[in-house]
Amino acid sequence: MTEPKRRRAATTGQKMEAGTVALTVSLPEMLQDGTDHAFRETVFGLVQALGYLQACRDAFGRAMGLTGSQFAVLVGVGHCQGENGTSIRAIADHVQMAATHVTTEVGRLLRRGLLLKRPNPEDRRGVLVSLSARGNRAVTEVAPFMRMVNDHLFAGYTAADIEALNRFVRRFHANGEAALAAIRGVESETPRRARRIV
Repeated sequence: MTEPKRRRAATTGQKMEAGTVALTVSLPEMLQDGTDHAFRETVFGLVQALGYLQACRDAFGRAMGLTGSQFAVLVGVGHCQGENGTSIRAIADHVQMAATHVTTEVGRLLRRGLLLKRPNPEDRRGVLVSLSARGNRAVTEVAPFMRMVNDHLFAGYTAADIEALNRFVRRFHANGEAALAAIRGVESETPRRARRIV
């Protein structure tokens, strides 16, 4: 089977020759010499990289007696609060979590005495959140540990590398939303019994 025929077979579900595997992506930019090998290696590498980031975030949380999510919200408040506090939506956008999840974690951090809240004068339905004195001390104390770990994680990268990574992450976030919507569409239209492979 020639390479063009192999690619068409991979994307249309035709029977393929022994030893070949269907492509996992059909975007021409993601293929090299008609294969998705490099693409798959990149995706697997991304999964592992995200695992490293999650493990580091969890370690920061443990250092404060918190979960990784609670750590992210607490530090996010510190960076967003300004002089008057910050909204749940602003925190959610900063730490890339659902607003409902942030609301839950803010409640837990309030009960721990790490945050303060007050009514939002510009939105009677909302609140403004800020670090308490205890929360500020906790963030200050964990900061050297964070810097040490982040210096290891990002050693060798340039400012241009980080800028490019930021662009990638922003686009990937938008594409991720579209991918999940497509998954929901397929799963809602396909009977459960028809989705079974084995």
